Amino acid sequence: MLRAIGNLVRGAVTVCLLGVLIVAQAVAGEMMPVNAGPDKVAINGYDTVAYFTEGRPTRGLEEFFHEWQGAEWRFAKPEHRDLFAADPDKYAPRFGGFCAMGMSKGAQVQADPENWAIVGDKLYLTFDRSAMAKLTADTPGHIAKAEAAWEATVQGN
Repeated sequence: MLRAIGNLVRGAVTVCLLGVLIVAQAVAGEMMPVNAGPDKVAINGYDTVAYFTEGRPTRGLEEFFHEWQGAEWRFAKPEHRDLFAADPDKYAPRFGGFCAMGMSKGAQVQADPENWAIVGDKLYLTFDRSAMAKLTADTPGHIAKAEAAWEATVQGN
């Protein structure tokens, strides 16, 4: 019982810290690294809004895009593009779309948009299923480590 309460408290603290970091970055207007290829297309062209609205990874289309953080974000529908444009921090994956487990170790590792989870209304991507299994084994702990490493990464840019 005490372990469950401890996990809930850690989860609540993580969500609060996440909110503070997002607001601080938005206020500072900082550019952050984005998981984009040489073509500057974010997260292999997947529609970040679809994870929330469709509950699954969905490829975006070239004609429905929005430029943000120096990358082109693609969407399956114009409505998704408009939702993202109105509030990119709500829909963009954490850590610029890099692997959450890699970031918990301080590394910007490419993520596979097919390996994803929504935790505390935020989208997290991982390198593969194994990394996702590790993330879910201690979600609050890994996210807290990743948030600390991400803050250092963003401040270093």
